[in-house]
Amino acid sequence: MRFSIVGSGAVGGYFGAKLVQAGHEVTFLARGAHLEALRQRGLEIRGPAGDVRVPVRAESDPARVGPVDVVMLAVKTYDIAGALPTVKALLAGGDKAVVLTLQNGVDSPDEVASAVGQEAVLGGSAYISVAITAPGVLTQTGMHHRITFGEFFGDTTRISPRVGALRDTLASAGIHTDAVPDARVSLWDKLVFLGPFAGLTGSTRLPIGLLRTCQPALDTYTAAASEIIRVAATEGVTVLRNPESLVRELQGLPPQTRASLLVDLEQGKRLEVEALMGSVVRRGRAAGVPTPVMATLYGVLAPYASGRPSASW
Repeated sequence: MRFSIVGSGAVGGYFGAKLVQAGHEVTFLARGAHLEALRQRGLEIRGPAGDVRVPVRAESDPARVGPVDVVMLAVKTYDIAGALPTVKALLAGGDKAVVLTLQNGVDSPDEVASAVGQEAVLGGSAYISVAITAPGVLTQTGMHHRITFGEFFGDTTRISPRVGALRDTLASAGIHTDAVPDARVSLWDKLVFLGPFAGLTGSTRLPIGLLRTCQPALDTYTAAASEIIRVAATEGVTVLRNPESLVRELQGLPPQTRASLLVDLEQGKRLEVEALMGSVVRRGRAAGVPTPVMATLYGVLAPYASGRPSASW
């Protein structure tokens, strides 16, 4: 298969490199110092499995890539709008080409479909801990990496042939892959864990080890998760996780674990507040479902959504 990685940062870079190693034709769309590093030195991945450098093809202009079979969209949620012209250019001329969204939250498939049509979109979730530590260098912590994906529109009662084919391709590249009939379920299932986790660690500036020993903090987490579950139900989605299982998951995390939102907050970067909290609040309001806990977390973190607030405030 021919792949293009739009958002060739940590997540897109890691999975794209695995595809290159498996012999697939992969083009990374990048810019700035990261683009130059990819062109000159390839992509270096450092991690517990050992360090490896992968020669890659990197471009800044999608016109130099041509049609592909799969666009892996791995940009942050706040960068989707800016990436849509690139996605459209990559899909042009390929009537069976698809774009696999790998964003947090549940909004990105609809946002991408508004530009390229529902037929071209598959919804996915990425589970991996990896970061860009220098231009062209990714550092992975832990061995875990997985993509869960499936149809988001149309027939979501079975695993479609194209989802099955892509699953087999990704799995043959050594990527842990789960194909599902209905990607809406997996996206909401991730959000019900991540939204409260990011909101609570971000608003308190504390790792999970301290928060899970504080019962009021755990109560806040489970209340927020329950709100998301109720909102999902109004959209016809039954979330697989429940508050009790989520707390057990929290208890199993290393005590210093922090959501990536907190890491970004500490570094003064933009935050995915709208996708993780704001979307739940807006959907709840539209459906008549109260979301007071998620609304509070949203209100606390929204001033930081565009990065560290100016001292002139």
